[in-house]
Order: sequence, then structure tokens, then C-alpha cells
Amino acid sequence: MKKINQLDLFSGIGGFHLGFEKAGFKVKSYFSEVDPHAIAVYKHKFKNSTHVGSVTDVRGADLPRIDLITFGSPCQDFSIAGNRKGMGGDRSSLILEAIRLISECRPRVFIWENVKGTFSSNSGQDFAAILQEFTNIGGYRLEFQLLNTAWFLPQNRERVYLVGYLDAPRRNWRGIFPIYGSDREHVSVESSRKTIAKCLTARGQADMHSGLQLIKEPLRVKSANSRGYDEAYVGDSINLTAINSTTRRGRVGEQKAQTLDTKCDQAVVQPQIVGYTDQFVLEKNYTYQAVNKTIDQNEDKFIEGTPIMMDLYNKSLRSISPTLIDPKHNAAALFDGYRIRRLHPIETERLQGFPDNHTEYGDYDGEVKKVSKSQRYKQCGNAVTVDVVEAIAEKLKPIFKFK
Repeated sequence: MKKINQLDLFSGIGGFHLGFEKAGFKVKSYFSEVDPHAIAVYKHKFKNSTHVGSVTDVRGADLPRIDLITFGSPCQDFSIAGNRKGMGGDRSSLILEAIRLISECRPRVFIWENVKGTFSSNSGQDFAAILQEFTNIGGYRLEFQLLNTAWFLPQNRERVYLVGYLDAPRRNWRGIFPIYGSDREHVSVESSRKTIAKCLTARGQADMHSGLQLIKEPLRVKSANSRGYDEAYVGDSINLTAINSTTRRGRVGEQKAQTLDTKCDQAVVQPQIVGYTDQFVLEKNYTYQAVNKTIDQNEDKFIEGTPIMMDLYNKSLRSISPTLIDPKHNAAALFDGYRIRRLHPIETERLQGFPDNHTEYGDYDGEVKKVSKSQRYKQCGNAVTVDVVEAIAEKLKPIFKFK
């Protein structure tokens, strides 16, 4: 493993740290963050890390040799959904603190992540100004690309990634970018939906009870289009923001989540469970004894720990109910219609590439405590996607002389 010292600015819950670890690096992080809950999660998950306070207080002279600086500086002033103040906004101007630290530390590599709106903010002048600031540091080659989480995970999340590096390898060096989406991206939505239908209508398989019901009609979701609605199927996501709006469009994400935000106003369409056949036992030790007992649809406990999300890559349902697709279970669920349910925190973690329950606990000044659901949603919405960072880290191995 290649050992590196990382200065992780605006670190959140450690998406950059984890992405490099997944690529095979051994990372010692010095992380800067001001949100107490994100700090607590980072401390709990990366116990060898050191918190260095606010970015405005960090000085390169106080740090050991830094090999890598990563930062996803606050993006509200660049966001298409924000007020578009650009570099004139108080939050986005914090990028200048990161540029200062690059100058002071002279890392081998730095990586900046930000929203797609960075390209268009103030008619492109803000991005041009940022590129100029990076250039003014001196000595760094710059590359950037707009990458989409949907190339790696079922979430539509477009972000700008910019990489600066001091020295390029001499042999056969082709640069960091472009990074291409994998072939997984091209799995058709229709073929995925056909797979769902096969799972739901499977009857008479070995060791399985019959009784599964096919959901024939799609769910109609109000939308300001010519039809007045969009169609949602099992495994589709639905954006719940301003649900009574008469002008909102594009609420339905076809077999993938839309961009996660800090509130997690997203839901997923799933079959409505009206009962279970005998001997039905859910994973994670949640058991229902009664045969065909109607389950309270407002109670989410029975799916806690086995969250629901379409797995496009394997063309199968991930944990809607293992009994539907696993003949080893001597049981089956009964379905009738649809249910719309808000995403669980663990699902938002998976959609960003984090391990299950990455944000469940935090180290609050030495005391490990549970993190609230609202904070878990916020942290995942603010995070960088681990799998995207891993792909970039793989391309950076020749620069770090990784062996």
C-alpha cells in the first residue's frame, strides 16, 4: 500500500479519504471541517485522522509533509438551484483558502470537486477565474471533467472534478481524464423493469409458495407536462420537494435516484406488502409470526437494515424481499399495489458509495453517540461520491509511484 498524508478540506464524512483507501492507498488524514456532526463521524470512522479546525485557521507550516489536498468547497453560490452569487458569495469564496493552502503545502496532487453550475456561474467567468487562481500557484498541470455518479451508482449526480499535479510520469502517460462511464450505464431501463416483473410474478419455484401478485399498472405522479403526470414503476425514485407544486416536472427518476440533497426529499416506489405466507422471516432478525398478517404500512421497522434500491448492474432487486428471488427461503410475500417510501439513511449512504451505516455513529469529544436521521441525510447529501473518487485515485497511481 502506498502511504500518503492527506489534507482533507471541507471534509464532510470522508468521501475523498475512503475513495483513496478503496483504490489501495494507506491514508493519514488531517481534516478540516466545522460541522460538529460531520467531525464526529469522521473521527469515529477514521481513528488515525487528526482534526485541524476551520480552513481559515489551518497553516501549512503547522502540518507535516502533505502529499494530497482534497476539497469540495461549499457550492451553494455556484449551484443552479442556489442564488448564483458565484465567487462573490461568502461560502464559495472559501475556495481561496484552499488555494492558499496548496501554495503553502505544495502537495504532489490536489483535487477539487464542485457542482455542474460552476461552469455556468456568471456566464462562465467564475470558473475562468478559478482556473486562473490555480494557474497562478505555479508548477501544476490541470485537468478537469464533468463526471456523473450514475456511471458508477444509481444516482444522477453531475459534478466537476479538477485535478492538479506537479510531475507527470514520463512513460506512456495519458493523463487523468477522460474517465468514462462503465458499460453498466447502458443497461436499459426497460430491460431492468422486465426483470422486476419476472421477480414479482415468479410462481411455483422450488421451495417457494405461490401468491405473488403482478403489479400491472404504473403509478401516476403529478407533473406539469402535457399529460399532467409521469409514470413510476417499482424501483423508480420520486422527488418529494414541493409536492403540491403545479409547475414541477421531472419528479420520477427511472431506476436511479436523482441528485441527493441535504434534506433527502426522495422516495422509492416499492410493492405494497399486504401480508406474508407462513414461515416468513425477514433478515436482520425482524420476524412476523402470523400467517398473512397485514403489516402496518406506516411502520418501516420491518425493512430497517435491508433497504430497497434497484440494482441495475445485476438486473435484480436488492433486498426488496430476499424471498422473492431466493428459492432457499421457504416463504413469500403478498403484494397489492404500490407504496411510496422515503429513502432510508443507509440507502443514501449506498448511493454515495459509503459502507452501510457509515454515518450511524459519531465520536463527540470521546463519547460515541448515534447521529440523527436528519444529520445523516444532510451528510450524505453534502458528500462526494466514493466510487468516483476511487476511479480518479486509480488514475493517479503512476504520479504517486504506486507499487
